Amino acid sequence: MSSDTRPTAARTPEQIEADIAATRARLAATVDELMDKAHPKNVAKRQVEQAKAQVFDVDGNLRTQKLVAVGGAALGVIGILLLIRKLVSRR
Repeated sequence: MSSDTRPTAARTPEQIEADIAATRARLAATVDELMDKAHPKNVAKRQVEQAKAQVFDVDGNLRTQKLVAVGGAALGVIGILLLIRKLVSRR
């Protein structure tokens, strides 16, 4: 074990208490922020904003190209499911 010969800055009990109080305040603020982020209402609001961002651009215009692609994919899946149903019902 090495010994450090540098003098340590002596802190008064008042300084230590002030440091503890400041740390408590930062911790409380962090906990409050986390609770706010995790609140179901706020989580739902963020999800709605993300969904809107997928449909609308920054100017508020519809992203028609993306909507057409999603609609085409949905129709393709429905078509495949109907084809499978038809093939299965033939047997």
